[in-house]
Amino acid sequence: MKKITLFFMSLLTVLAFAACSDGLDNIEYDRNSGITIATAQVTATTGTSLTVTASATGNIDQIVKKGFCYSVNAQNPTIKDNIVEADENFSATISGLTGNTSYYIRAYVYGNSRYTYSDAFTATTESQSLDEQLQNYVAPAYEDNYVDIAAWSNRNQWNLANVHDPTVMKADDGYYYMYQTDASYGNAHSGNGHFHARRSKDLVNWEYLGATMSETPPAWIKEKLNAYRQEMGLEPIDNPSYGYWAPVARKVSTDKYRMYYSIVITNYIKTGKPEIENNGNFDNSWTERAFIGLMETSDPASNIWEDKGYVVCSASDKGMTDYGRSSTGDWNAYFKINAIDPTYIITTNNEHWLIYGSWHSGIAALQLNPEDGKPLNALGKPWNITGDDNSGYGKIIAKRGSSRWQASEGPEIIYRNGYYYLFLAYGTLSVEYNTRVCRSANIDGPYVDIDGNSAMGNSELYPILTAPYKFNNSYGWVGISHCGIFDDGEDNWYYASQGRFPVNVGGNEYSNAIMMGHVRSIRWDANGWPLVMPERYGAVPQVPITEAEIAGDWEHLALTTNTGNQKTSETMTYNLSTHKITSGSWKSATWTFDEATQTITTSTGVVLYLQREVDWETTPRTHTIVYAAHGTQKTYWGKKIH
Repeated sequence: MKKITLFFMSLLTVLAFAACSDGLDNIEYDRNSGITIATAQVTATTGTSLTVTASATGNIDQIVKKGFCYSVNAQNPTIKDNIVEADENFSATISGLTGNTSYYIRAYVYGNSRYTYSDAFTATTESQSLDEQLQNYVAPAYEDNYVDIAAWSNRNQWNLANVHDPTVMKADDGYYYMYQTDASYGNAHSGNGHFHARRSKDLVNWEYLGATMSETPPAWIKEKLNAYRQEMGLEPIDNPSYGYWAPVARKVSTDKYRMYYSIVITNYIKTGKPEIENNGNFDNSWTERAFIGLMETSDPASNIWEDKGYVVCSASDKGMTDYGRSSTGDWNAYFKINAIDPTYIITTNNEHWLIYGSWHSGIAALQLNPEDGKPLNALGKPWNITGDDNSGYGKIIAKRGSSRWQASEGPEIIYRNGYYYLFLAYGTLSVEYNTRVCRSANIDGPYVDIDGNSAMGNSELYPILTAPYKFNNSYGWVGISHCGIFDDGEDNWYYASQGRFPVNVGGNEYSNAIMMGHVRSIRWDANGWPLVMPERYGAVPQVPITEAEIAGDWEHLALTTNTGNQKTSETMTYNLSTHKITSGSWKSATWTFDEATQTITTSTGVVLYLQREVDWETTPRTHTIVYAAHGTQKTYWGKKIH
C-alpha cells in the first residue's frame, strides 16, 4: 500500500495545530441578549446587488455594530460567511452578486460581547444576459495557501481547503455534496470524525457540514478482521490502527443515497504490531487487509448516515500463510486485490457495480445486489482466490503491467453516450500524481485508451488528463489526481480532485501537505474523449468566444509522461491578420477558428477546445479564455494572457 505508507509518513512530519476552542457558539443566535431583530427585507434589487434593511428593538443602546451576513449555501449564514456592515438606518447594499441567484440573508447586531441574528430569508437577484453577467463577473477571492485558516477551529472558513480524494454527487435538493479522505494539513481532521462533508449550489462556494462517521469506527471492521485472523491461525489485534480513505457517494433513487468507504488496517499480519514510520516494528510480513463498507442516507443535508456494514475486503491468491515480506523493498504483494478506492455506478440496464483497487494487481469490477448494495454473488474466503471473478471479489478490468505493485489507483467510473469511462490515478501523490482515462461499451470491459490500446497490461494509457503544472505568477500545482467525475444532469461534466502545493513554498517546509480541492470543467472532443480544463472552475458566464479574442499571447504547456516535475509554460502568440502562430514551439503554424464548436484547428493537426474560465494566477483574479487538446501521447493546456 505505497500510497498509504508514504502519505501517512508525510503527515507525521506536519506540525500539529494546538487544540483550542473554535468559538462557534459565540456566533450563534443569542436569545438572551435582550435585543430582537426583525427579519430583513429587500428594498431594491439589480442583477448584481440587493439593498436590504432591518430593525432592532430592546436593549439597542448596547449595539456597537450591525450589518447583514449572506451566503449562497448556508441557510443560516453567520459572520463567518459574507458580511456587509449597515448604516445608521440599519440598511446596506450587498454588491458583487451573481444575476438570477438566490441568497440566504440574516441581519445581525453586535453588543455586550455577543452577536444576535434575525431569522433568515431568501432574496434573488434580477436576471442578466450572458454578456451582462460576464461584464459584471467577480472571480472567487479565497486564498489557495490556506495555512492561516487550516486548523479545525476555522473549518467554517475552509471552502475547498483541506480536501483530498473528493467524491461529488448532485442530490435532489439541488446541492452538490462532496465527501473525502481524512487527510488534512496539520492533521486538522484528527479526532473529529471521518469522511468529512461539504456542499455547494454553485461549485464555487462550499459550506462545511462535518464528519459523516463518528471518531469510533464501526465495530464490524475489528470483528471481521479478527475472525479472518483466527482462521489464519493468528492472534487477534486488540487495537487496530485504522486509516480512512477515499469514499464514493452516489444517488441511488429518490431519497436514497449510498456511500462506499475504505478503511485500511495498517498493522503487520504476522505479529499484529502497528506499522510505524521508521519500520521499527517490521516483522517480515505485509500489513493487514483493507475493508470497504457501506453507509446510506435519505437526506444528505442532514449529514446523518446509517452504517450498513461489510461489503468486501482485500483478497489474496497466495493462501493463508504466504504473507511474508523479505524486506521493505520487496514489492511482491501478498494481496492481489486491494480493497480501497471504491467507485460505484448503476448501468443503463440497472445493474449495480463497484469498481475498486489500488497499487496491487489491478482494478476489479464487482457486481452488487441493487437491493442492499452488497455483492450480488457470495464471496469466497479472501485467500486462494481463483478464476475470472477471483472467487467473487471481482474481475480485473485494468492493470498497469504484470507487477503485483502497480502505480495505479483511484478508479472512477461514469457512463456517457454509449461508453463507460474509467478514470485512473497514476504515480505517487506527492508530486507525480496524474490522471488517465480509458473506455468500454461494457461495464466489465474490455477497456481501451484513445489509441485503442488495451487497459489490461499496458504500462501507459492515454490521454493524460491532469498532471503537475505551473503557469506564470504562481507556484502551480502538483499531485492532481484521484478524481471524482460528476455532472449537473444536463450533460455538463466536472472533474474534482485535490491539488497540492510544491515543496518549500514561501519557506514552508510542509507546503506539499497543503491540499486544496479543485473543480474543473470537462469538454468532450469530437470522438467522445474528455478534456479537463487547465484552470479551475469559477462559474464564469459562458459567453461565446469570438475570433478576435483569440489574437494575442497565450501561455502554452504540454502534459507528458514525464510527470515527476511541474510542466512550465511558454508564450505562444496568435496573429489575427495572418492566422499564424508567431512565437512558441508552434511558430509558423496556421490556425482557424470554428465559432460553432468553439475550437481552434492548427496546422500541427491539433484541435484546441476553448472555454471561459478564471485566471487564478493574475491579481486581481478575473476571467480569461483557456484551451485543452489531445496530442500524440500528450495533452496541451493553454491560457490567454491579459
